[in-house]
Amino acid sequence: MTQFGYDTSGSQVVEAFKDVVKGKIFLITGPSDGGIGAETATCLVAGSPALIVLAGRSLGKIQPVIDRINATNPAVRTKFINLELGSQASVREAAASINANVEKIDVLINNAAVMACPFSKTVDGIESQFGTNHIGHFLLTNLIMPKILAAGPGARIVNVSSVSHRMADVNLNDYNFEHGAEYHPSIAYGAAKSANILFTLALARRLESEQVKAISLHPGSVATNLQTYMTPELAEDTMQMIRDKTGRPFERPKLKSTQQGCSTTLVAVLDPSINSGDYLEDCNPAEPEAHATDKQKAEKLWDLSEKLVGQKFDL
Repeated sequence: MTQFGYDTSGSQVVEAFKDVVKGKIFLITGPSDGGIGAETATCLVAGSPALIVLAGRSLGKIQPVIDRINATNPAVRTKFINLELGSQASVREAAASINANVEKIDVLINNAAVMACPFSKTVDGIESQFGTNHIGHFLLTNLIMPKILAAGPGARIVNVSSVSHRMADVNLNDYNFEHGAEYHPSIAYGAAKSANILFTLALARRLESEQVKAISLHPGSVATNLQTYMTPELAEDTMQMIRDKTGRPFERPKLKSTQQGCSTTLVAVLDPSINSGDYLEDCNPAEPEAHATDKQKAEKLWDLSEKLVGQKFDL
């Protein structure tokens, strides 16, 4: 157990682990202004990292974050990388740029996501939430793995999942939901978030000998642009589906601020007591649903992911 909880701010976590941050290189996907990725980045500045790589779709949405970092601590370098996780071509271009310009990556934070959006497919023909939230990060992580391994023991990969994983398993035989015929936006989101946890388990097994940790987490409910499609009706429907799936009471959580919302990510990133393969909620290890702890399924998901990106990764 950590000394942190629901009300902990990201700044408090960084203050506790400043020595862990100092001189390190962090890469964050989806750090658009106003989101928890941006708050994660700006909190880290207090610990004097060497470099924060900010990977996202639009420099315009990330420039305010870069400006705040520069104003807070000009000694902290930043680098923007254009990344569209829903396009494997874009992911490959981003990875090539990272590999060419960054000497190592001490911590990769796979933070970006789309949530509960209407049915669509990525340019590669994959349901958009699964394709963006899991497949895009699967490909990016593996393509830049040499830079993570170059950081040596203690490097971390942190996958931002969600409590919504509790409502839906990943259907490896029908990740496209019958091409939309069986699609429910929250179920698809929950399935993609379950994939984030299973991916973490597969990484933890593969990277154990390298002493690189892989950790997943639920950041809490935070009011950001991520929730654009989450109407009150869909939110209640989602909570009922979690109740039905788990057989347990579940009420809509109290909203966290972005400071509170990034704290669990930062615990996963910095706290040495967190073990590889752990899943966190409210800054502490928690138990995910059984379908997200199935190590055999994690391997089958890995195999499917390799098939969908057309490349095998030997770790």
